[in-house]
Amino acid sequence: MTPVSVHQGDSPIVLGFPHAGTYVPDEIASQLNATGRALADTDWHIDTLYDGLLPGATTVRANFHRYVIDANRNPKGVSLYPGQNTTTLVPTTDFDGSDIWETPPSDDEIKRRVTTYHAPYHAALQAELERVKSRHGHVILYDCHSIRSQIPHLFAGTLPNLNVGTFLGRSCRADIERAVHDACQTAPDYSAVLNGRFQGGWTTRHYGQPDEGFHAIQMEISQSAYLSEEAAPWSYDKDKAERLRGLLQTILSSLADWRPNS
Repeated sequence: MTPVSVHQGDSPIVLGFPHAGTYVPDEIASQLNATGRALADTDWHIDTLYDGLLPGATTVRANFHRYVIDANRNPKGVSLYPGQNTTTLVPTTDFDGSDIWETPPSDDEIKRRVTTYHAPYHAALQAELERVKSRHGHVILYDCHSIRSQIPHLFAGTLPNLNVGTFLGRSCRADIERAVHDACQTAPDYSAVLNGRFQGGWTTRHYGQPDEGFHAIQMEISQSAYLSEEAAPWSYDKDKAERLRGLLQTILSSLADWRPNS
C-alpha cells in the first residue's frame, strides 16, 4: 500500500488526514500486543465525515496507522505539549497510557519509518500546499482530526465537541481563526473551544506561516458527535454525522471564500 493518497482540487483549501489510516504492515503488526492491534486511537471515519463537503478541496491522507508512525508529530521527536501526557512520534502507549508493543521499535527502526512513511506524507502535503498557493496566492490547510471525548490520561472531564487549534493564533490570520471559532460557538447543540487541550499538532505548527500566505488550522472533533459509540466497532452514526456535516460544510465554504484582503 502506498503511504499517502492525494486528491487534487482547485479551491484554496487543503484537507489533511494524518490519522485516518489503518494500514499496519505485517512485520510491524507482529510486534504489537493485543492492545496495540486493536488500533483504538484511529480517527475513525474522519475522512467519511468530510467526504464531498467541499468538492474543490484537495485532500492528503496518510494510509498508515499512527502506531506505525504519527504523521502529526515532529520527525525529530520533540514533544508537542511538554510536561503533559501525550503520545510520541512512534507511540509507546495508547491514549489510556497502556503499552501497545510486545517488541518496541528501536531507534534505527523509527528512523526507517520516518523515511518510509512520515517523509512521503509530508512531501505530498508540502507539494499540494505549494501548488494551491501558487494558483490562489494563499492556501488554507485544514487538518482533520477526531478523538474520544473522555480520556483521563490525556485530559480531565469531557472534551468539547469541536476543538479548534491555531497554535495560539500563530498558524493563521486572526480572521480565519475567528470565522471558524465563531461558527462553532454559534452552532446549536455543540460545545466548542479555541486553543484548549488541542492547540494544533506539528502539521499545523510547521505549515502555518500566515505572513507567507500559508494558513493552517486544526479541527479536533469529539467522536461522540458522529459515532454511535466511542468503542469498538466504532460505528458511524449517519444521523449524527449528517447534522455535523452541515456545520462543517458551512465552515469549509466560508474558508474557501476567504480572501487576504477581505
